[in-house]
Amino acid sequence: MAAKRKKPQTALDRLRGFALGFPESHEDHPWGHVAIKVRGRAFIFMGGDAEGLSLSVKLPHSREFALEYPFTSPTGYGLGKSGWVTARFAPGKKPPMDVLQAWIRESYCAIAPKKLAALVGN
Repeated sequence: MAAKRKKPQTALDRLRGFALGFPESHEDHPWGHVAIKVRGRAFIFMGGDAEGLSLSVKLPHSREFALEYPFTSPTGYGLGKSGWVTARFAPGKKPPMDVLQAWIRESYCAIAPKKLAALVGN
């Protein structure tokens, strides 16, 4: 009997799994997107479809640097004024996973209660 082949993980799957690894994080689905939250507060919004991958994170420390990348912009709906940054990648584009993971960590630490944020550092 042949073993079932696993579908390769997408960048969205890997980033989702990374975000869910933080203490007390859980997934929600408002507005048809994936939101990863800690104690009911979102620290990342993400989506992936035929138009590519997108994610939004709160970056209180590295926002200005993050906005220098060609794939980033301030998040809409007024969130950009509060330090949120959105990154978008066209289908087939390989996102910089190490950068995105660092941003997810920073966003988690910005949103999570101090005791939880201290468990992961920043």
